[in-house]
Amino acid sequence: MSRCSHSQDVHGPYETYDLGDFELEAGGAIRGLKLAYVTFGKLSPGKDNAILFPTWYSGTTKNLEQAYVGPGRALDPSKYFIILVNQIGNGLSSSPSTAPPPFNAARFPRARIGDDVRAQHRLIVERFGVERLALVLGASMGAQQTYEWAVRFPDAVARAAPIAGTTRTSPHNRLLLDNFIAAIASDPAWDGGWYADASAVHRGLRRHARLFALNGFTPDLYAQALWRKLGFVSDEDFLTGFVEGHFLPQDPNDLIFLARKWRDNDVSRAGGGDKASALARIKARTFVIAIEEDGFFPLADIEAEQKLIANSELKTLSSKWGHLALLGVDPGYDARIDAFLKELLSLS
Repeated sequence: MSRCSHSQDVHGPYETYDLGDFELEAGGAIRGLKLAYVTFGKLSPGKDNAILFPTWYSGTTKNLEQAYVGPGRALDPSKYFIILVNQIGNGLSSSPSTAPPPFNAARFPRARIGDDVRAQHRLIVERFGVERLALVLGASMGAQQTYEWAVRFPDAVARAAPIAGTTRTSPHNRLLLDNFIAAIASDPAWDGGWYADASAVHRGLRRHARLFALNGFTPDLYAQALWRKLGFVSDEDFLTGFVEGHFLPQDPNDLIFLARKWRDNDVSRAGGGDKASALARIKARTFVIAIEEDGFFPLADIEAEQKLIANSELKTLSSKWGHLALLGVDPGYDARIDAFLKELLSLS
């Protein structure tokens, strides 16, 4: 089921880059690591117009394209060479669901956000010859990767825009992720990750989807029935048709792999365990962008981290869609995020 839903027909066209056997920070390796990516626009002769945008939890580059890329948008292919890249484990890049035995499914090695960023760095240098990116941006788990990029490769990032995410997962957020994982694994068909058919784990995926909807979306979204704008006719219709419908086609092992990466994210590893020391490495002109109503990444958490980043500004926007605004469902969010990104790209 997941392999069909993550096919070229649904989420393509995309290309893959083979990095060979890739050693992981926490130990082990991914054999024949492949990153799936898509590009828009043309790389300038000076290779100074490249933008990198990695994916978020449960998302693919097709989601990013549909929500953020287009003529007149901040990410305009007529101006920039835009590289959208699928993070490890999302079903398009190497993942538990696509790896060959014996390192498939529950035996797929554990990875960190730092592994994604090291692999992406090789992609842009080896595949495109880009040494310095005009902008790295990402939302949610993509923001985690953006921070890691700016800390780990400070000279390779001219500008950074982490959106609705933090540099280190908070204790409250870790509890949420533990419950995401437990919800999927609670399905009897889970079988320790050795299910024969991903669709058999649909009860666990549905429980996980409801937890996601509880924490990621705002009370106003439900109270004001904003889901009607998406064509749904009741709360239950929205929760089943939209939220469960989003997660049911996905592979349970892939989602748990991603949830563990999200839960264990900590950019302070680059600073010997000290967050301030790690963030002091950032040289990029940085806009830290927060959604005021976001239940996953509260404004106070984001603002506290932004204050530790030199040459940064906090940009806030309001959306009654909460974290769901990232998907491009709120025109007000789209306009504000484009304005922020255009402003950042105009700065030297």
